[in-house]
Order: sequence, then C-alpha cells, then structure tokens
Amino acid sequence: GSLITLSCLSHRVVCQVISSAVPADSIQENGTSDSSWITQLENSYGFYIGLGLAVFSSFLIGSSVILKKKGLLRLVEKGGTRAGDGGHGYLKDWLWWAGLLT
Repeated sequence: GSLITLSCLSHRVVCQVISSAVPADSIQENGTSDSSWITQLENSYGFYIGLGLAVFSSFLIGSSVILKKKGLLRLVEKGGTRAGDGGHGYLKDWLWWAGLLT
C-alpha cells in the first residue's frame, strides 16, 4: 500500500493505506444518494439555471455601466466639474447611484 505522512505542530504520523475500497452503505448514510430531488433537478436543469444566471448578471452589469455613464453625462450637461478633474457632483445624482446599486 501507499504511505501517507501527516504533520501537525510537533507530532508526525505515518499511515499505510491498505485498501481504497469504499463501502456502498456510506453513500446512503450521508444522504447524498442519486435519488434525491435536488440531484435530479441539478442533472436536468443545471445547465439552464447556470445559463440564466449568467445572462441575468450580464444584464445587470451592463445596465449598471450605462446608468452610471448617463449620470456622469448629465453632470457635464449641467456644467459641473467632471469626475476625472476632481469633481464630486456625480454623488448628488440619483441616476449615478441607481447604476452603482444595480
């Protein structure tokens, strides 16, 4: 078999692996059997759930950027100091805050 060395602070233990067989009963005892409804749902719809979450997060990120940019452009139209020039007028704009919170 294989030897495994485990070290913890001042103690050192060497273990020899004799067999790597897993009893079939241990899978059922943990409650992770393949017949659970969560596992069946993940196997059936996992791809679609992931795809939906990816599209939704892309929509939120894109809309956040657009709202913040529109808030900054409104500030320039009003004649405020641009954020790149040290202005902080965008902090008073509700549209910029909506983009930040999105």
